[in-house]
Amino acid sequence: MLRLQPVSDTWEIIMKRLLILAAPLAIGLAACSQNTQNETAEAGNAIAADAEATTRNAVSDVDAATDRAFGSAERNLDNAGERIDAATDRTGERLDASADRAGAAISNGADRAADATGNALERAGRTLKD
Repeated sequence: MLRLQPVSDTWEIIMKRLLILAAPLAIGLAACSQNTQNETAEAGNAIAADAEATTRNAVSDVDAATDRAFGSAERNLDNAGERIDAATDRTGERLDASADRAGAAISNGADRAADATGNALERAGRTLKD
């Protein structure tokens, strides 16, 4: 049966192993000449400088990517706004044309009704006259 250890026990085991590995290195470093210690310090400084430069480049890359993403989003919003404006204009033009056609149809219908009423009144008048 597999028995899981708590995370704190696992962490403690890892730390003990690292300490066991690091202790001889520390003792060996203490026994090294001043020249070796200086070279080790210089190597450590070079590693730290490389890590700093890498971090700086990563931050710069993230900033550039963020700027590109915001620029793209802004262009998309501008394009959407222009499309909405164009669609609104077309809808307004269509409504105007429809209103004009409806007005013309109403006017034509009123004219025909007036003509029919006039004709009916003329016939009624002739009939009364006869």
